[in-house]
Amino acid sequence: MTERFDCHHCEESLFGKKYILREESPYCVACFEALYASTCEECGKPIGCDCKDLSYKDRHWHEACFHCSRCKSSLVDKPFAAKEEQLLCTDCYSHEYSSKCQECKKTIMPGTRKMEYKDSSWHETCFVCRRCQQPIGTKSFIPKDNQNFCVPCYEKQYALQCVQCQKPITTGGVTYREQPWHRECFVCTACKKPLSGQRFTSREEFAYCLSCFCDLYAKKCAGCTNPISGLGGTKYISFEERQWHNDCFNCKKCSLSLVGRGFLTERDDILCPDCGKDI
Repeated sequence: MTERFDCHHCEESLFGKKYILREESPYCVACFEALYASTCEECGKPIGCDCKDLSYKDRHWHEACFHCSRCKSSLVDKPFAAKEEQLLCTDCYSHEYSSKCQECKKTIMPGTRKMEYKDSSWHETCFVCRRCQQPIGTKSFIPKDNQNFCVPCYEKQYALQCVQCQKPITTGGVTYREQPWHRECFVCTACKKPLSGQRFTSREEFAYCLSCFCDLYAKKCAGCTNPISGLGGTKYISFEERQWHNDCFNCKKCSLSLVGRGFLTERDDILCPDCGKDI
């Protein structure tokens, strides 16, 4: 007795008929297509066993239905792009959605490398230094007047030169006596501490921090022997080539302030009129 060979689903005999194996079980063509065939995204009909099933991201098409949604040209064995669930040939996608190169104004085709900066795009080969025309690629660059420069070219053409070290100032900087300085180069002539953002003064066009200026050039108070800077509105008294801070100009004996008062001298001391009566 001959062994039966039936469709796993409808149990119709498959002898002499076309069938498909799925997970080692045989199915007649009709049952297999009804149960397992994919539905074409374009025409909505099943993709039969005798048709090629083209798939993309869990979506399926008949070979004849796999075409650009704009120009209807076939996408079989061709590059394509997807936008809002629609398939587009590269020409249609580029025309509608691709960026235009800021330099050559041509479309930047999908899949090609592009450079982007502040909402503008370039072909990689078009993104070059305006001065030397060498590709910038991923190197640092400096934009100026809607043009891009590699750092060496920008420094040669535009950057100010530090009056101290003669090197370009690319960021920040300090202006003193209408001359440019790097912040790190603008230092006290004496102690070499940075002066940027600090109070300072000058002598013979050389800059000094207040501490060094007072130590080197300020007159010394005859009372406390500390420097009298004379800066920032500091008041002092001067008498016979001697100087005092206002707060130090006091009677030697009773410590009464003599600012705005009459006084007497005894050798190096100053006295109020009352304390000086017995001189």
